[in-house]
Amino acid sequence: MSRTSSRAATIVQLGIAQTLAWASSYYVPAILAVPMARELGVSTPTVFAAFSAALVVSALLGPAAGKAIDRHGGRPVLSANSLVFAAGLVVLALAQGPVGLFAGWVILGVAMAAGLYEAGFAALVHLYGKDARGAITGITLFAGFASTVGWPLSAWLELEWGWRATCLAWAALHLLLGLPLNWRLPASPASDLHAATPADPAPPEAAASATSTTSGSGTRTAVLLALVFAVTWFISTAMASHLPRLLQAHGVPLATALVFAGLVGPAQVAGRLLEYGLLRNIHPLVSARVAGSLHTLGAAAFLFFGVPAGAVFTVLHGAGNGVLTIAKGTLPLVLFGVRDYGARQGLLMVPARFAQATAPWLFGLAIDRFGAQALWFSAALGLLAFAALMLLHDPSATAPHRD
Repeated sequence: MSRTSSRAATIVQLGIAQTLAWASSYYVPAILAVPMARELGVSTPTVFAAFSAALVVSALLGPAAGKAIDRHGGRPVLSANSLVFAAGLVVLALAQGPVGLFAGWVILGVAMAAGLYEAGFAALVHLYGKDARGAITGITLFAGFASTVGWPLSAWLELEWGWRATCLAWAALHLLLGLPLNWRLPASPASDLHAATPADPAPPEAAASATSTTSGSGTRTAVLLALVFAVTWFISTAMASHLPRLLQAHGVPLATALVFAGLVGPAQVAGRLLEYGLLRNIHPLVSARVAGSLHTLGAAAFLFFGVPAGAVFTVLHGAGNGVLTIAKGTLPLVLFGVRDYGARQGLLMVPARFAQATAPWLFGLAIDRFGAQALWFSAALGLLAFAALMLLHDPSATAPHRD
């Protein structure tokens, strides 16, 4: 198999495995929370609290998961993690009350720490080094359809056999599909991608990145990146949880609100296709800045022009979110380099996971208190993320060049 074919096969395998991971964890509560709560004798917010606990666990364990991938590669870590996903879903299916509910979600939190995008990005960087940008975009194109696949499948399974059987079905898919896909990933980087003799000089951009990570500017860059990731994940999760309700608060009828909200998924994929095509030769920081402005621009249009601009808002939000998802993998790579990528990625995403865990609750309170005007809150956060991106700079762009 040629190198190109092998790389394409890796992207397809990891992309499908990522789609399964997202569909069977992050997108499960939206469909199963109500039947879970009803049968277990708890409130629906309790189920979402257990899900938030899983996100906190994934935040705390993310750096360790990234470090493990840096050291051992993606294949063993992701393969073992398929078993953890399956175990968490089985425990959830067997739950008889709040204890079993929280236990299942805590195990799923462990799996999410080493099984979602950050782990997939780290696995690709371990394989392809600084050339991983295209592969990172590739797997997000697949996983961008996780809700499109996961929500209808979970809803159908729950309708036919109940939520417990749905959890068991997802567990079986991890064992029968996810595990083989992850195990078939390349075991280690190709020697011609990473091997270098002692006489090979480090490229200027690598030296610059190494310097940045040990200097005060490196700390500043890390803080700004962590801020960007936290803010954008908060906005993304808040919109995923409350977008139809927010649109209705602005006077959009329910049926139309659902149509507008349905535009987010295709817009995300369109944004990622744009990143894979036209923007692939543009510096990731430039495309991230453009994407970081789109939620605020769309929100402003909606706030000032009302219902007619609702579709504009959802499309701009979706497109920006799609590109920013890729930026979460490419910006740490281009700003800090390949070395210790997984561990650093895990650390940078800790605030984002905590923001993600609190977003549904906090933005829900904002809508309860301010109604349609709550959109000003997310618009201001989007402006903050854009400002932070404008303060970032690529150290390699200012590195001295040798003749």
